[in-house]
Amino acid sequence: MSGAVALFTDGADWHAARLERAFARRGVECRRVSLSTCGFAVGRTLTDLLLPGFGDSLPSGAFVRVIGQGSFEQVTLRLGVLHALDRLGVPVYNTARAIERCVDKSATSFLLARSGLPTPPSVAVQSADMARAVVENTPDCVLKPLFGAQGRGLRRLSTPDDVPESEAVAGVYYLQSFVPPRREGEWRDCRVFVVGGHAVAAMIRHGRSWITNVHQGARCEAMAPDGTAADLAVRAAAAVGADYAGVDLIADPGDGDRWLVLEVNSMPAWQGLQSVSKIDIADALAADFLGRIDAVSSREPR
Repeated sequence: MSGAVALFTDGADWHAARLERAFARRGVECRRVSLSTCGFAVGRTLTDLLLPGFGDSLPSGAFVRVIGQGSFEQVTLRLGVLHALDRLGVPVYNTARAIERCVDKSATSFLLARSGLPTPPSVAVQSADMARAVVENTPDCVLKPLFGAQGRGLRRLSTPDDVPESEAVAGVYYLQSFVPPRREGEWRDCRVFVVGGHAVAAMIRHGRSWITNVHQGARCEAMAPDGTAADLAVRAAAAVGADYAGVDLIADPGDGDRWLVLEVNSMPAWQGLQSVSKIDIADALAADFLGRIDAVSSREPR
């Protein structure tokens, strides 16, 4: 492989540092770039793109760790840059298309269901009245921000009066049926990390409440990345077209051997998972990513 890779990230990121070390061990130069500094320069650069640190050249590959916070317009532009890199033949990991499918939880639910994967019933509507009607018929729903992450902004709704006004949810109500625990007060689910079509690490998350994200104080317990949960996670990542993903699953309280796919994360954190995993997750990611670049390079005409 020739040329440096771009690592799209923001700020002092623990995960980016781990990836940089994994690339360095393989003799690959990695340049951190914030997508907030990127853009288009049609007719002004040889690539028609603005990529700080690369000038008129293209990276040999682009690893997307973080898109970054921004307005709808800013995020659209950043995704446009990723689409452009893909169009120019640069391997992008994950692609903009996969990120779009995962960031929008309603699209993820749709794709999981259409792929025949077990997932809780969900509804996405654009008015408070429609949301109240849903809650009235399904009186235990979880309201999730369409573009949320790390358990922020989750609410359980029991009655139509619990539905917030439209401004609080940016005009979109994504409602997923609440999945109760098998035992009262035993809040747990699992995260499976998929890389290149393989489950490489997994954990059980024990929550202090029904919100089981590590950033919300959940305790991590190692879990073997195999069996039904791992198989479902691999199929879920494939359903959204993700090269790598953190897939969240929860046990079906009505069937002890069945898992439900809650969501698929296309830019997952793995610090908590790494603390209970024997495999170096950043190393697994770097190996698969660089393998994709080599595969593309071998197909290029000499």
